[in-house]
Amino acid sequence: MTSPSPRLIEAVSPEVEARIRAALGREEALIQVQTDMAAEGRTFGRRWLAASSRRIVVVDEPSANGALSIPMAEVTRVRTEPLVGGGRLEIERRSAPTVSIPYTQSMREKFSEAARGLEQLRAGEPFLINPRLERLRCEKCSRLLPERDGVCPACIRKWSTLKRIARYMAPYPWKAATLTISSLVTIGAELASPLVIRRITDEVLVPVEAGDDGPADPESRLRLLGTLVLALVALRLVSWAAEWVHGWIAAWLGARATADIRGQLYRRLEMLSLQFYDKRKVGALMSRVTRDTGRLQDFLVDGLPYLVINGLMMFGILGFLFWMSWELTIYTLMPVPFILVWGALFWKRLRRFFRRWGETWSNLTDRTAEALAGIRVVKAFAQEGREIGAFARLNRKITKISVQTSVNRTVFFATVSFLTGFGVLIIWFFGGQEVISGELTLGTLLAFYSYMWMVYGPLEWFGQVNSWMTRAFAGAERVFEVIDTVPESYDDARAVRMPRMEGRIRFADVTFGYDKSKPVLKGIDLDVGAAEMIGLVGRSGVGKTTTVNLIARFYDVDHGSIEIDGVDIRRISLRDLRRQIGIVSQEPVLFSGTIAENIGYGKPGAKFEEIVDAARLANAHGFILAKPDGYETQVGEQGNSLSGGERQRVAIARAMLHDPRILILDEATSSVDVETEKQIQEAIQRMVRGRTTFAIAHRLSTLRDAQRLVVLEEGRVVEVGTHQDLMSRRGVFHDLVKMQQEASRIIAVAE
Repeated sequence: MTSPSPRLIEAVSPEVEARIRAALGREEALIQVQTDMAAEGRTFGRRWLAASSRRIVVVDEPSANGALSIPMAEVTRVRTEPLVGGGRLEIERRSAPTVSIPYTQSMREKFSEAARGLEQLRAGEPFLINPRLERLRCEKCSRLLPERDGVCPACIRKWSTLKRIARYMAPYPWKAATLTISSLVTIGAELASPLVIRRITDEVLVPVEAGDDGPADPESRLRLLGTLVLALVALRLVSWAAEWVHGWIAAWLGARATADIRGQLYRRLEMLSLQFYDKRKVGALMSRVTRDTGRLQDFLVDGLPYLVINGLMMFGILGFLFWMSWELTIYTLMPVPFILVWGALFWKRLRRFFRRWGETWSNLTDRTAEALAGIRVVKAFAQEGREIGAFARLNRKITKISVQTSVNRTVFFATVSFLTGFGVLIIWFFGGQEVISGELTLGTLLAFYSYMWMVYGPLEWFGQVNSWMTRAFAGAERVFEVIDTVPESYDDARAVRMPRMEGRIRFADVTFGYDKSKPVLKGIDLDVGAAEMIGLVGRSGVGKTTTVNLIARFYDVDHGSIEIDGVDIRRISLRDLRRQIGIVSQEPVLFSGTIAENIGYGKPGAKFEEIVDAARLANAHGFILAKPDGYETQVGEQGNSLSGGERQRVAIARAMLHDPRILILDEATSSVDVETEKQIQEAIQRMVRGRTTFAIAHRLSTLRDAQRLVVLEEGRVVEVGTHQDLMSRRGVFHDLVKMQQEASRIIAVAE
């Protein structure tokens, strides 16, 4: 038998591998994963779950009891059950007790995928699992990652990241060349100044102080002094101009490169699938667009030029120092190793304070935003004191961390100043001896003194710049991680173009689950004719919304297929598919802007007359004209200036203008009053004509106009028929209607 691929395999010790191999025999392992809980689930421990196509093996470590071998034919079901702080994988057997394998929350995804694979093997289905699981720890240093599948700041690939960032500057070669030239000019001007001062001291000032007229008369020395001072002025002007050009170009290039990165990041975010967003918080993604790119821009504008200029300048300074006096240079550099070691050790400590400070600020911001957003609830339950107390605790914590950070920064820089002070003493003591003995001129000593501060000054900040660079590059890696994520296949050249669909839809043995070990839909078979209206009915959680999400291909099925006009939707051009699907959801999403802009969102460039016609069909024209600004009325953030019914009718008008072949109505009339519901129903009746429609409704009576009702229960189709047929069968649909009628009577009596 050929081994299915891919497999879910984790590395195992030789001893455990031998026990697994002994249990599996010649069968090849398809699943081999470790849990971190002991068998009873109360203490931490090491256990292994392995499986081939014919058996499941459970091995305890350490243990000399061999392995528990379970023939696949004896397994009736494999599933995961959530627990507080973790979960357990359960293997149900025909004639033996259920085997439970507990695990902590960090391993939830891995065992969900393992359970999915075991169910596939048990049922004889194709073995299709995702072997790439989200990483919780760094693969190099084993540190916990700041976020799942994120970037480890300690193992950041700074050089490769810098090279990738540099590629964004490639479209601007002249700007980059100008930046390089201005940097070299700045460095040259800075390095030349101490040499001019050296000449002023040795050739102009020292003979005067010594009472010796020297080889030239005072007038000549004055002319030379003027010339050298003018040279210093010229150097300062050149340095100023070069720094001005350098600063402007660096700011322009940094901002432009960051804008290009930010633009590419946002384009990729728009093109990614909903599965990507299901696993990530929107706030975390927003921070990549804002905070991470902001840090990168700050570093490119200020940090990177600082590193480059001061790094090159140090090499130049060392060259001049060794040229003037190698012995004094060695003495001068004696404090440098101590400064570097102190900086490396202390910046690690400071980074911990910075991290705690950032986390506490984030918690304070989140708590404040949450409390203010929910201020109505806070006041309704009279919990102002509770929220003030929570804020005060976080405020005290951030104050304490801020003080600790400031104190440690003060200690760090005070110690660095103390160490650099030794460099000054060394230069004056040993350099002074060489001047007195005639081995060194006073001008050379002063030049040494100037160069020394050019070396020591940047050393004080290199630790901070390195930390700054680490944070910026970690943010860049997080940005590149999103950019490198495979988007939805909008531009697949092999996709089938379907610019005009009829709307025939066929579900063939469709199975799907967000948690792959717990399918929401199980073996759905359904044929829907073009322009037919289907009502999806069932209790909450049976898979109604999931069904319509699969039609729009927000997710791909795990097993089976969905066809439109005889073509698998996975082969249809995604643009053609989505352009011919209209969705009106329970909570319609409106964007900040005018009512006209929101109606025209689905058809860019639509004429105003088209927008008005769509509003009339949606029974929205009347309430829009009643607004002071009519169609130019601002809807506010998420449409909060409109009522629920008004938002719903704007969404219907938007869908009508879009003119889809397939229409999805997901609880489109819920949470509105009777009069508004009547207007929405009238609009929907106009909208469904000639379109294949899937309608989900809270009130089952609103689905009477559907040609067929499809009743779902536990992810399966249990009944199909008209409203009258299903009521006469007195089955699941009949029970749901009676239950709803009884609930309505109870509510009416209560009122």
